[in-house]
Amino acid sequence: MSELKTNKISTNDQNNVAIDNALGLKSYDTAGRDALTSVAGDMIYNTTDSKVQTYNGSSWDSLGNPFVNVDFLVIAGGGCGAQNVNGNGYGSGGGGAGGYRTSYGSGSISGGNNEVETAYKITADGSTTYTVSIGAGSGTERIPASNSKFDEIISIGGGSSENYNSYNGQTGGSGSGVTGWPSSEIGYGLEGQGSNGGASSFAGAGGGGASAVGGNASSPNGGAGGAGQSSSITGSSVTRAGGGGGAGAASGSGGSGGTGGGGAGANGANGGAGLTGTNGTVNTGSGGGGGSGGTSPGSDSNGGSGIVILRWATADATIGATRTGLTDGGVQTDGSDSYIVFTAGTGTVSWS
Repeated sequence: MSELKTNKISTNDQNNVAIDNALGLKSYDTAGRDALTSVAGDMIYNTTDSKVQTYNGSSWDSLGNPFVNVDFLVIAGGGCGAQNVNGNGYGSGGGGAGGYRTSYGSGSISGGNNEVETAYKITADGSTTYTVSIGAGSGTERIPASNSKFDEIISIGGGSSENYNSYNGQTGGSGSGVTGWPSSEIGYGLEGQGSNGGASSFAGAGGGGASAVGGNASSPNGGAGGAGQSSSITGSSVTRAGGGGGAGAASGSGGSGGTGGGGAGANGANGGAGLTGTNGTVNTGSGGGGGSGGTSPGSDSNGGSGIVILRWATADATIGATRTGLTDGGVQTDGSDSYIVFTAGTGTVSWS
């Protein structure tokens, strides 16, 4: 039998009900709530969801503002480093890092050293869905890497370098390095997402990274890949989206990969078989290292695949358990926040 307890009841000269202290609703976890025999209009506090909920006759609805701010880190796939197929001893440029966009933190720590963006506002009603897609790294010269996205937040794939038959750098989230020719056009990064690739002097130039331009080649040595950018969206600082290093010419050294996972450029082949640069690290959006020319071609290096990380206040919302088509590591917590890391696939997510 239900029981109402009160210390005092007084008349009120206003057309409302006034309570001197906080109104304490009966608390249940989700399992206890679902075991109740409820009728429309019942109200409880759900300790599992940390929300006041009412019963509409068939299901429980949460009260309060359904709009929740979600912080994001969205990195596209990295561009590949081309293999120099011309047998001339020159070096190919490194691949550009994938576009880098984030709202988490403060200061100029988004792509291209731009200010962080505004957190994305979602509707936590359990039915509104948002698309998440993880871009693949490129493995073919001149073919840009794939984009990554979180709903309307889209990061552009990194530019892939060219072999010696085509000299120009390629545009992308970050631009690729120029291949073995000093008068060629550099590869440009996209404003707000990444950096330009470096210029060449017969060796390959470095690809652009999320926070720094690719290094210029200094023949016979390749240019270093541009540095990536760090983020603490998971609670620990991790650097991602480094540019690929350019390949050396003749007997020169390949450029180092940019911090954050950029692949290293190959050393000059010096008359031997062509050498392949190092792949960009997976799930960092980093560019692959450029390859060097020789008596026979090697292979294009791969850019690293992208990543999407989302973070929100745990008390504000719970992400849906159904995330078909996506690979993630499950919901993690850092202090009063929850976060989830998506590493592959395309699918939809929702919050309640």
